[in-house]
Amino acid sequence: MPEGDTLHRWARSLDAALAGKTLVHAVSTRAELSGLIGHHVVSARAQGKHLLIEFDEGHVLRTHLRMHGTIRLRDAGYAGPLMNPHVRWLLSTEDKTALCLDAPTVELLRRAELDTHPVLSRLGPDVLGRDLDVPLVIQRLRERPETEVGSALLDQEALSGIGNIYKSETLFLAGVSPFSRVRELDDTRLTRLVELARELMRRNLGSRRRTTPEGRIASRYWVYERSGEPCLRCGTRVAMQRQQPLARSTYYCAECQDVRPPQLNTEPRRL
Repeated sequence: MPEGDTLHRWARSLDAALAGKTLVHAVSTRAELSGLIGHHVVSARAQGKHLLIEFDEGHVLRTHLRMHGTIRLRDAGYAGPLMNPHVRWLLSTEDKTALCLDAPTVELLRRAELDTHPVLSRLGPDVLGRDLDVPLVIQRLRERPETEVGSALLDQEALSGIGNIYKSETLFLAGVSPFSRVRELDDTRLTRLVELARELMRRNLGSRRRTTPEGRIASRYWVYERSGEPCLRCGTRVAMQRQQPLARSTYYCAECQDVRPPQLNTEPRRL
């Protein structure tokens, strides 16, 4: 699934290409867009993992890409019918064409609906937002005291935009076990996790090749998708384990992150 940095990059590209221009073609297999033809694109922006394109007549096109969705931008207009069955929406000006492929969630909303939308209204602060309210993020994480922190960082209602990559990389760099409960971490450590995730993601906003180890070329990531390979710091084999509630994969170094097997129950059996 594209993470927040990818959504923000696409939003920037769409905004630069379309904002202020008149649509000459607008079509979708998921929403009725013909009424947008002849109107201007006001802006394109990301909110967590959601892409929002706003138009001058008061509508906002919301797209959630899930696992396989992607955005394409072409330097030419387009006026023909949709031929590619993977296209979910197409917006074209005289000199640019933007396409969304394979996204499962596309809907056209009124601007006034955003604050009460059942999904958007529940999102936590965007990790890449201009003014990230870290105390609010900590407050929302504290509302999940028994949740393992590796799962809590993916909870979009606590902090929106983080996915599996940055969750694993952030926890590794902070030396925090992904299996620690939120209640086991003090505010200083939780704040460090939020700020580190933000730092890593902001570092990758201007690059198409996402990396987390600064100055390294051999590996793009410290632990993500490196299960069975040696840790770049200590040589311990990187491990992967799925965490509930969605069985999302978490990569970690047991040595660097002080991950220990659960204590065996040594109480005598009662017959």
